[in-house]
Amino acid sequence: MAIFTMRSLVAGLQLLSLVAAAAIDLSPRSVATDLQGLVTTSSVDVAVRERWNEVDAPIPAVIVSATCEKDVKAVVKYCAKNKLPLVPQNGGNGWASFNLNGTAVILNLAAFNQVVVSADKKTAVIGGGAIISDVVTAADKAGVLIMTGNCNCVGALGAALGGGFGNLVGELGMAVDNIISLRVVTPTGQAIDVSRTSNPDLFWAMRGAGPNFGVVTYATVKAVPTADRTAWLTALTFDHTKIADVAQAIQELALLPNQVVFFILGNSGDANNTPTVLVTGFLRGGDEAAGRKAFESLYALGPQTNSSSVAPYTGWNVANDFFCARGERKPAFHTSLHNMKASDWPAVWDLYADFQKKPGAENSAILVEVYNYGKAKSVGRGATGVSDELRFNSFAQAVAIPWYRDAALDTQAFSFASQVRDIWASPDSGKTNTAYINFAHGDEDLTAIYGSSLPRLKTLKKKYDPKNVFGHWFSLA
Repeated sequence: MAIFTMRSLVAGLQLLSLVAAAAIDLSPRSVATDLQGLVTTSSVDVAVRERWNEVDAPIPAVIVSATCEKDVKAVVKYCAKNKLPLVPQNGGNGWASFNLNGTAVILNLAAFNQVVVSADKKTAVIGGGAIISDVVTAADKAGVLIMTGNCNCVGALGAALGGGFGNLVGELGMAVDNIISLRVVTPTGQAIDVSRTSNPDLFWAMRGAGPNFGVVTYATVKAVPTADRTAWLTALTFDHTKIADVAQAIQELALLPNQVVFFILGNSGDANNTPTVLVTGFLRGGDEAAGRKAFESLYALGPQTNSSSVAPYTGWNVANDFFCARGERKPAFHTSLHNMKASDWPAVWDLYADFQKKPGAENSAILVEVYNYGKAKSVGRGATGVSDELRFNSFAQAVAIPWYRDAALDTQAFSFASQVRDIWASPDSGKTNTAYINFAHGDEDLTAIYGSSLPRLKTLKKKYDPKNVFGHWFSLA
């Protein structure tokens, strides 16, 4: 893959294959030259972000680093006219695979990283290239909370447009529920405002299936002013023989709106990279006494180790920063869970421990995120393009993440992670499982991704993007 800033787009490239039967035969050199003449010249040199997962990563012919809305409009128009596959890049953390085959233009939005909190502290404007740490830093400085995901390096709006789970979901709802308006460049290259009162059907669709409809340059979201922006955090490790008991305890937790629990199988970090069972707990505004009471049933199981602390807003996600390491191979397999089904977990442990001990696979992990869904459900059914099945039927979001360096392990990695997903999704586990688009592997049926929203989304896709300009992320075409 060749990577370019706007000043080096004209570098020599290999020939570009035909994009479609009706496409114009363009070489990367000609595409780069054309785009160089269309976009704004800027002294800002925005580095293109390496993708988080190397498996089936997009292999573009040209990468354009846009610096203003005019650039975005020009690139979209050009790609639509010439039938070139176009993929906007926010944080570069996609888990699902793309099928671009070296013919695409990636539109990098890293320069759109501004986050501005309003004077009354009730709203914030987030740029399409801002990552979650940008949002948290700006929010904390302004004395507000903003609903985001839990990994600092992930694109804030990329995560939000797919639904958006995070530490504040129990109090503020999903990230899509906190979006007030969007500035969108449509497939025709026009920039429009999208909200409940302006293009309301597109506003509904963008909140759940945004990448199918346009490029978001900015979003206005809700902000919540609050003096106490601390959280009590705990980390407990358990012997793997207690894994079923831990799963059952999590199942029986009556989570408070300000409480979150993560269940993780991961590397203990010792000299032998020994796998371990880890539970992390989050309680916004809590202290040691409140935290131990909220997670009392887990403490009662006798963890091998435990640690806790009160962290500032900017420290909530720090423990997840190791997940931000870019590169290497991480072909994640995911499904939502309707319950923990404790009896499944010894088999899941065996599959995990067997793969994790392979050379170079020591950082593989299994992650289960458990939230209080009360606020997310309060918006009602059909409120956004997010699957109602995901919003109303989920107990947790589970993902198996083989993490390794050698492509020779691909077959074994896929086998391990897909077997774990099959256990989670077995008929004994309850109703048909849905998938959270931001965690999805890429082989899921669209019904699993979009659920009951799918028919309306398909209709709106025909209305707003009949030529499928934006069709490389769980396409609705």
